[in-house]
Amino acid sequence: MTNQLYSLDSYVKEFDAKIIDIIPEENTVILDQTAFYPGGGGQPNDTGILRLQDKALPVIKVKKFGTDILHIIDGPIPEKGKPIFGRIDWDRRFALMRTHSALHILCGVVWRDYGAQVTGGNMEPLRGRLDFEFESLQAELIHEIEEKINVEVKNARPVKIKILPREEAFKIPDLIRTKINLLPESLKEIRTVEIEGLDLQADGGTHVGNTIEVGRIKISKYKSKGKINKRIEISLE
Repeated sequence: MTNQLYSLDSYVKEFDAKIIDIIPEENTVILDQTAFYPGGGGQPNDTGILRLQDKALPVIKVKKFGTDILHIIDGPIPEKGKPIFGRIDWDRRFALMRTHSALHILCGVVWRDYGAQVTGGNMEPLRGRLDFEFESLQAELIHEIEEKINVEVKNARPVKIKILPREEAFKIPDLIRTKINLLPESLKEIRTVEIEGLDLQADGGTHVGNTIEVGRIKISKYKSKGKINKRIEISLE
């Protein structure tokens, strides 16, 4: 089982760990703890390096398998049991943190003011999109939404992470903002992300600690994806 350092602190950039298992045929190492986010919920995985003494091993892919985090590296596989040092690509990670939090701001404003659920979403560093259940979406409304989400950025709202027992988490009204609840029944603890006073939902990704860190959000594009399915795309500088 890998201790997921990113789960409670998105700002961990470097860490020491021990190799608890290897999968040579997949060029993969499993560590006792990691700051590398394995991807999920539309957020891509982290990249970076693992360093063994004076040898740097690029981490090109990270994914979750059960309770383990698999680090796929470019280079020779180190031995099981060895101590190792990890460093994530912080510029990429922080860009994704800003983007993910920006999407939660968008989701929070649209849910609060228009009652529209999310039907899908995705992101890359400094760009992302959410699909909502809107019957119509005109330029005037998009302009209004853009103004509102940037007000929430400037409000400097704290972003708080908690891990709750499943029963306690599901007592929170509107915890699931997506059209379909994607949380498996086997999940006994639920991680929640709260933008204080604006948004609270189940989420496993990495986020900034305050909305002011997101910076200005631009709605770069919007389009119809169906009768009641409208896409809003955002970008950050």
